[in-house]
Amino acid sequence: MIAEKTYRFSVRIVKLSQYLQQEHHEYVLSKQVLRSGTSIAANVVEAKQGQSRPDFSAKYSIALKEAAETEYWLRLLYDTGYLSDKGYKSIQNDCAEINRILTAIVKSAKTNRKADS
Repeated sequence: MIAEKTYRFSVRIVKLSQYLQQEHHEYVLSKQVLRSGTSIAANVVEAKQGQSRPDFSAKYSIALKEAAETEYWLRLLYDTGYLSDKGYKSIQNDCAEINRILTAIVKSAKTNRKADS
């Protein structure tokens, strides 16, 4: 579920980056949101192939950090007028949902790690 959700989010981020570059000639912020927004799914995929529980947990933690960073870039793009209300709310809602799911996964992994100790 989370792998597919983050992949679809990555596709949205790529399209957002293309839009920002083509329509607004904005290259710096578009690259930042592209990097962090697509990194979420990449880390989720890596976590699924983790060699150990700590590796699994670390990759999901990185994905969570990238989701938080992406929320920052989206807010900055919105507050500087690059994103409309509708566009921002839609992609921000997706990012917030991913953030909540990743938070739950990371908390669960930490709890399981403590139980194994």
